[in-house]
Amino acid sequence: MKGSPRLLALATRFVLVEQARNRLAMLLVALFVPAAVALVGLAVSDAPVRFRLDATGEVLVADGNRLTQITGGLNAVTLIIGFMMFATAFSGTAFDQRLVMAGYPRVPLGLARVACLLVSSLVVAAYATAVICCYWSPHHPLLLAVSFFGAAMTYGTLGVVLGTLLRREVEGMFAIVMISVVDVALQNPLLTNGADSGIVSRLPSYGAMQIGAAAGFSAAPPPLGPLVAQLAWFTGSALVGLLIFHRRTRSALRGPARTGSQPPS
Repeated sequence: MKGSPRLLALATRFVLVEQARNRLAMLLVALFVPAAVALVGLAVSDAPVRFRLDATGEVLVADGNRLTQITGGLNAVTLIIGFMMFATAFSGTAFDQRLVMAGYPRVPLGLARVACLLVSSLVVAAYATAVICCYWSPHHPLLLAVSFFGAAMTYGTLGVVLGTLLRREVEGMFAIVMISVVDVALQNPLLTNGADSGIVSRLPSYGAMQIGAAAGFSAAPPPLGPLVAQLAWFTGSALVGLLIFHRRTRSALRGPARTGSQPPS
């Protein structure tokens, strides 16, 4: 499509500027992540905990507060990116429809949302990893960042889906909070160690938590199964979000066509 790179760059710039103007999101990124990690480190005992890494069966030993700092970081990352992408989708759907009606191609608009999610997730995941590294040294810091990045991407797409399906902001905010809190809390081996992981392994942040625990406390090569599980969650929710975006913008394209087909009065 002629001019698509320029149109994609333009749409991406506007979406990123819109995110940067979200002062609450920027404040959450700056303060919520270090606050969550610090409070968990102070509130949870540093007594050693033995737990089995479900993805590999390896038995690991970790300080309880350090292990919980990973879940606290995951909770912060998923809430922040989920909120950011929900707000973007909730407030931007009508504007996207108007742009499409005015002739703006749908593909650059959709890719701009994906680029915004990618950049936001990279920044927040790197920041959360840096904060944790200020307290202790994980075995694989880069893998820990991958864990946070995967969770952020997944909850970002879930935020987009909720932002396009729900009609009121409070409903979306409540849904994101409840999903993230319940999901991440159940991933903490301090709460579920020795319990049946059948349900836990099907939750959105299962792969991210398994990767994060391996990154923090295992010297073995990283397991591939959790990466696949996290990618599956992201792919599924992303496809749902793209399908909704396609249907909403397609209806906007049909609107002018129906109006133009009417005979002049």
